[in-house]
Amino acid sequence: MDRDALGHAMGNLADLVERLRAPNGCPWDAKQTLYTVRMYLLEEAYEVLDAIEQGSSEAICGELGDLLFHIVFIAYLAEEKGAFDLVRVTEKIIEKMIRRHPHVFGKAHVRDEKEVAVNWAKIKEREAGDKEQEKHFLNRVPVALPALERAHRLGERVSKVGFDWENRGAVWKKVAEEVDELREALEKQNREMVGEELGDVLFSLVNLARHWNFNAEDLLRLANRKFVRRFSLMEETVAAAGKELKEATAAEMDEAWNSVKRGSSHADGLNEGERVRKK
Repeated sequence: MDRDALGHAMGNLADLVERLRAPNGCPWDAKQTLYTVRMYLLEEAYEVLDAIEQGSSEAICGELGDLLFHIVFIAYLAEEKGAFDLVRVTEKIIEKMIRRHPHVFGKAHVRDEKEVAVNWAKIKEREAGDKEQEKHFLNRVPVALPALERAHRLGERVSKVGFDWENRGAVWKKVAEEVDELREALEKQNREMVGEELGDVLFSLVNLARHWNFNAEDLLRLANRKFVRRFSLMEETVAAAGKELKEATAAEMDEAWNSVKRGSSHADGLNEGERVRKK
């Protein structure tokens, strides 16, 4: 990587953001605040994730650029308020990464990635100190995360203090227990109980995925993609028979769906496996 070119490009990006926010710049950009841009940042992050899962280098590059723009834009909004600037953002993350990698930049020694994770958690604990919002162990898992991702992070975090199932079999036993409780709620036709037990089943499945080194958020997103792909192929199959979906019977759609499934590989939802994030 050309460090001079990188510095020049980042400077140009910062200049571009400043120009957009100037009195004679873009009216839309000029009206944005930290609050209004927060969801755009989240959207761009998900588009990066989607590009990574698609495996397109060009798409990843483009989406990373969009995300980088929002980071620089948010830093500039903070600079306007006198809070901090992009330089401080960069300095702080460098300081943090050096502090959290004493086995690279210090004298600490680690045997494997698991020991790195344990040390990382200990360092984060020391950094937290006695801040009010950090007094409870799980407070640092963001509430705004998607529910499946947050469940994964909650399970991952408490596992670092030994609050976890001993093995995959124990987690599966818990899943089966929760399914039995859901079945009981269904038999009672108790809607409130059904909702609660469904949530418990989902939470236990997230932890089962975690124990198999998967992330349930990823798995469900990929399952969604598989469903969309198969449904679209089913739609094409029905159309090839001279019908629109709204005209097809349930039996005809089932037949088309099963035909699509027979023509699909077992791994089509996992996108050949290697793109499923492992945590």
